[in-house]
Amino acid sequence: MARMLVIYPTPKDIEAFDRHYFDVHVPLAWKICGLRKYEVSDGPIATPVGALDIHRIGILHFDDLAAIKKAFASPEGRAAGADRRLFAPDDSGVQMFLFANREV
Repeated sequence: MARMLVIYPTPKDIEAFDRHYFDVHVPLAWKICGLRKYEVSDGPIATPVGALDIHRIGILHFDDLAAIKKAFASPEGRAAGADRRLFAPDDSGVQMFLFANREV
């Protein structure tokens, strides 16, 4: 299995961000071939030492890293990437991590 973890900082307009994210972006992402599961954070995000300026975390599940690469090279993947730049245009604040994982 492999994951794509996307961390979004707190936007200026939280309601507009969430409306776009759930009404537009998530449905676009579900059209990406190979996406097995899509999870999002629900509620405040913190560390053991306190709160962070993070609003939302999305975790997309794929079969492997090759599937992620193929998915985001597709027209649907490119559309989802372009849409992300609409509701979270500041690339310096958005963090993305791609990784293979295994249960231990």
